[in-house]
Amino acid sequence: MNEGPYEMGDLGADAKRYAPAALRNVGQIGDVLVDWLPRTGLVLETSSGTGEHALAFARIFPDLDWLPSDRDENALASIAAWREEHGTPNLLAPIRIDVAQPVWPIERADALVSINMAHIAPWEATLGLLDGAARLLPEGAPLIFYGPWREEGQATAPSNEAFDESLRARDPAWGLRTVEDMAREAGARGLQLSERRAMPANNLMLRLRRVR
Repeated sequence: MNEGPYEMGDLGADAKRYAPAALRNVGQIGDVLVDWLPRTGLVLETSSGTGEHALAFARIFPDLDWLPSDRDENALASIAAWREEHGTPNLLAPIRIDVAQPVWPIERADALVSINMAHIAPWEATLGLLDGAARLLPEGAPLIFYGPWREEGQATAPSNEAFDESLRARDPAWGLRTVEDMAREAGARGLQLSERRAMPANNLMLRLRRVR
């Protein structure tokens, strides 16, 4: 069962905020990232939210520099608070990135990770993320998505249908995207969908890689 939609303002007023699902899925996501991330280099996490995932993954992958980012000032403050209190040397200070914009304050990354963004943002944000991956990633490097998706020709779980309805009720620009639409747009940008893994609670992890 997916969590109901939330924004940073729903998570309290303290600088350090807590997302309900973060502790439940961090281990499951981490198990896949072990197989999909490079052994060394810089990982850019977009739309990092509270920063709890960034903190956890920096600990799991001490040989990777983990760079969290978000466009929301409350999110950036929460990430910074978690980092100051519990951070590791490889957890870098967060930077502001609006993935829908054509200019980001970073020129290269060895991997991009996007957790629970595509469905809680306009479609233009996912397209912007694909554009950014095409600019930043070297050949062979991964762009990794986690979250709920639709797949053509496959029935959507009732819980995901209800989740999609709740998302669109909150913001008509939100909603579950199809893997095929995303892969088609990725292909036009030199990114190839190379692997999918089914995850608990009717989520998927998708690995794309830069092929040109």
